Amino acid sequence: MNKTELIAQVANQAGLSKASAGNAVDAFTGVIQKALKKGDKITLVGFGTFSVVEKKARTGRNPKTGKPIKIAAKKVAKFKPGKSLADTVKSGKK
Repeated sequence: MNKTELIAQVANQAGLSKASAGNAVDAFTGVIQKALKKGDKITLVGFGTFSVVEKKARTGRNPKTGKPIKIAAKKVAKFKPGKSLADTVKSGKK
């Protein structure tokens, strides 16, 4: 599902226009991005938790040449599904 399809589904299920649903989806993703940028954790009970994890610098290998390369430390976004979401995916329920 891409963003356009997501907006259409949100509009349909919430009884909103596609424009309103698009604004809601954009606002939701914007809030998540700003919170993660500040280092906050976002928990949606039953759905999951968005957080930021720091990856340490490490040595890797260039797959083409096999030579070691340095991989810099970085922060990455992480999502951990909640129990309800994990159970839904596991069972294949809709």
